[in-house]
Amino acid sequence: MGDMMLRDLRNYILESDFRINYVKNKVDIVNYQSISHFDSDKIMVRYTDGLVIVKGDKLIIAKLLSDELLISGDIKSIEFR
Repeated sequence: MGDMMLRDLRNYILESDFRINYVKNKVDIVNYQSISHFDSDKIMVRYTDGLVIVKGDKLIIAKLLSDELLISGDIKSIEFR
């Protein structure tokens, strides 16, 4: 039982699945691969299964880590391709 609990905890901590959260003009993207395009109107982010396109006005990357980024601004749309 202890080994299973440790494995579940390790999987939770080292989560590698792509995840995106949107909350009031902020988009948090976890486990992305790369930023394909970036300007104040459009940010394109690659992940394992495709591409996320965030469109809006005054977009900025407010947080940038190796596995997570936070986009903020006046977000108009989020597309998955």
